[in-house]
Amino acid sequence: MRSVGAGLSEQSAQPEYRIEDLAHHSGATVRTIRAYQDRGLLPRPERRGRSNVYGDAHLARLRQIADLLDRGYTLASIKELLEAWDTGRGLGGVLGLVAEVHGPWTDEEADRISRAELDARFGGTPDEEAIREAVELGVLERLPSREGRGEEYLVPSPQELAVAAELYAAGVPLVAITGHLKELRDQVEHIASRFLEFTTEHVFARYLEHRPPTDADAHEAATMVRRLRPLAQQTVDAELARAMQLLATRHLQLHLSPEPPEERDDQPRPVSLPAGTVRAVQGLVGAEGIEAFIAAATEREVNKRILDALASKQHKDREVD
Repeated sequence: MRSVGAGLSEQSAQPEYRIEDLAHHSGATVRTIRAYQDRGLLPRPERRGRSNVYGDAHLARLRQIADLLDRGYTLASIKELLEAWDTGRGLGGVLGLVAEVHGPWTDEEADRISRAELDARFGGTPDEEAIREAVELGVLERLPSREGRGEEYLVPSPQELAVAAELYAAGVPLVAITGHLKELRDQVEHIASRFLEFTTEHVFARYLEHRPPTDADAHEAATMVRRLRPLAQQTVDAELARAMQLLATRHLQLHLSPEPPEERDDQPRPVSLPAGTVRAVQGLVGAEGIEAFIAAATEREVNKRILDALASKQHKDREVD
């Protein structure tokens, strides 16, 4: 038997590989290849005398696995996908859907910045702690050093870095900027999560009812992702603009008013409730949801009474007229 480096097998006229050759051409280790075989991800090799023989199908399968791992799939989900492929259900649509979801969700293009340029944009004084936090947050990504060049970074979102530079120039400390970004990121991730839950329930559930989805359903879902992708950002942009106009106006009025603002008492207060009420609520939402449920129910009742009072007042006014 000869490896692919030496030529083709006379029996099969197809490239054949020893496991070491397969590892070399695929980029996987011998140990990984054997582990994939044990998990059922990779077909067993053909036995020729005392040797195991691998072919191009094994090489293609290893490259498929590597690609799916890069896209964030687990080995368990990869096994499901490959089993679907082996039973005649195409993977083209599924991989297209994966590529659509993993593709860029913005038209913004990443940029490079040198350490000298970075320091200059933020006051000219090196700040190692700020750089470390920016890298942890993904605002900056360290790039391998190149001969004749100093330290360089990839900037995934130049707009985000520009905002930070403007805030710093306006007097906001870097530690406050990074702290605000962490808080904002948590809130935006919650919004993204809710949007995904909403669209999955009302749009994508019909495409994803099979595990894995059929090739046709995956193609349709990928098309739908392309259509809906800009909607989340457009909605958030519109609502943020509305909220900023409303709250900024209130904020300005508050600071321009000659009267000092009223003191607010927002501290929570303990309230005694009958044990039976607490047990009933716990039976509905569990122990961890008691506080939130009672608060929501109370707010709903207060709002209802306010509306009833307003309606009653309007009715009396009409009777007077």
